[in-house]
Amino acid sequence: MTETSPFSSSTAFCAKCGSILPLLQEFGCVKCYACKTIYDAENFSNLKFQYTIHFNAISVVTHENMLNRDDPEGPVVERKCPKCGNDRMSYATLQLRSADEGQTVFYTCIACKYKETENS
Repeated sequence: MTETSPFSSSTAFCAKCGSILPLLQEFGCVKCYACKTIYDAENFSNLKFQYTIHFNAISVVTHENMLNRDDPEGPVVERKCPKCGNDRMSYATLQLRSADEGQTVFYTCIACKYKETENS
């Protein structure tokens, strides 16, 4: 009678307990950290890993691109723009002074891109 494993897995996982197996070293075998099952190196002879690394695309950001963007520059709050009267502005905060003083809030109108600051 043949023994069946409780897990159906690739050789990257232990067939007995399902744990991730350590990497195959240059010499020797692989021993499962969890259940101590030993796998011969021949089990890994046809194993191939393929992966692709996607890097971020390089884009040129100009002042004109920043002014003509449709998306807001941060979270949007209900705040009236003093220039155009729009009732929604995006904001960002930054600690410009010492740590015991409040943050500076930078607001940007999402319609006309008017910028204003407020010290908290």
